[in-house]
Amino acid sequence: MVTIYDDAVSALEGLLENDMTIMAGGFGLCGIPENSIQAICDSGVKGLTIISNNCGIDDFGLGIMLQTRQIKKMISSYVGENKIFEKQYLDGDLELELNPQGTLAERIRAGGAGIPAFYTKTAYGTVLAEDKETREFNGDNYVMETGLFADIAIVKAWKADKSGNVVYRKTARNFNPIMATAAKTTIVEVEELVEEGELEADNIHTPSIFVQRLFVGKDYQKRIEQRTTRDAA
Repeated sequence: MVTIYDDAVSALEGLLENDMTIMAGGFGLCGIPENSIQAICDSGVKGLTIISNNCGIDDFGLGIMLQTRQIKKMISSYVGENKIFEKQYLDGDLELELNPQGTLAERIRAGGAGIPAFYTKTAYGTVLAEDKETREFNGDNYVMETGLFADIAIVKAWKADKSGNVVYRKTARNFNPIMATAAKTTIVEVEELVEEGELEADNIHTPSIFVQRLFVGKDYQKRIEQRTTRDAA
């Protein structure tokens, strides 16, 4: 049963510990749980393993926790927008487990489905396959990848009803739905909370069974990593 909280700080209360693993939804800066990230940063918790497609930018998103050196390890797919990430990794201060993007998504989905491991052709014969089990099936070579499961998942959604059923908006859906299934506790922050029965059943992306804690976020910036414009014709 979902519990509704006033804000991110109260929703995360009693959950945060040093050296825990956190899944953080979003893709780039699209659909990231801005309020939850800030609350975790403000808490001062350290030694975190973060599972996320990327690590935000230098001064926003998960990048703010690199500034405070709260992240010990990143399990991610893309690291190209963050100079702090690059420096800490090259200096040996940040561990990185790099995944092809589809492999990362499937590892999360597998973790949520209770699947401990699976085989994929992706990355066979590359450095990403080093020290991993490989097998041949029907004449093709595959790499074994393990499922991912976190202590908590912080998820950003558009709407939820008071039962905890969740709807995402367009591309902000990205990694959020699969991460909602793959953690001991899932905390969802939404832009709008509606009454039970107001969401069309066919439009619900994450059913309430996966959601333990819920709150309405505020002051969303919804930044874009690189805004490129051209003069009007």
